Amino acid sequence: MTTRRTLLAGGLGLIGVGTLTACTVPNTSSPQDANTQTPGTAITHIHAIVRDPEDGVVLLATHEGLFRLQDRELVQMGPVVDLMGFAVTPEGRYLASGHPAPGTGLPEPLGLAESTDRGLSWEVLSRGGQSDFHALAAGPAGVLGVDGQLRASADGINWRTLTIPTPPASLAISPKTGTVLTTTEAGMLRSVDNGATWSTLDTPQLMHLVAWADDTTVVGAGTDGRLLTSSDGGDTWTSSDPLSDTASALGASITDGGQVEALLVIDTAVLRTTDGGNTTEPLL
Repeated sequence: MTTRRTLLAGGLGLIGVGTLTACTVPNTSSPQDANTQTPGTAITHIHAIVRDPEDGVVLLATHEGLFRLQDRELVQMGPVVDLMGFAVTPEGRYLASGHPAPGTGLPEPLGLAESTDRGLSWEVLSRGGQSDFHALAAGPAGVLGVDGQLRASADGINWRTLTIPTPPASLAISPKTGTVLTTTEAGMLRSVDNGATWSTLDTPQLMHLVAWADDTTVVGAGTDGRLLTSSDGGDTWTSSDPLSDTASALGASITDGGQVEALLVIDTAVLRTTDGGNTTEPLL
């Protein structure tokens, strides 16, 4: 298994607000078979972190593919794909976009792909060879993705382009109501009509990442390193003390005990907090 010592062969870059960072196709001479589960290799960048809603395992979408993290051990799932965008639908299906390694048989860029076997294999649904979604979110009304434009799809196949006042940096959709939040360089925006119209939220500071824990609870990562939490869908916020650095990936959920859990990637660490960021626990 990959250990903490081999987690990072390079730095974990932070996607700037309103920008799309450059990415390259993973280079491997022996790409993994899409239907096998194997021990992981060194991770150089984590693009997304989330818990699998079915079994609660932490998922890391990385430059080297998808990893499951459990008991401080990593297992790589499926083919090597630089997963620039990753989301889990309310039904538990995985959605992804990015750049496949040579030999995977997947288009470059990936477009929107779906996995129904926890990342062991991927099926391209649409826009293969066209779109590299750097932000991706799934909700009850469908999928939102950013590939230079904000696009929406109810079925993952047919897309329409949405108008938004400022380019999105990250996207999050509440699991039942479908309320959309997006971080931008002009502040956080909210839509209650699937992206047709947007309003600007009054937040304590600029945030570059946002995630729903449930339909009313939101966690955001501030550009100054603070973690912010809202229990009313983004109307009011509480803020933590500054963390060690700004987060480069963020996920949120509600624990069995009713606590708000935030999963963070900061520098070389994968962290968990259940008290709004005041204390953190290393997961890797």
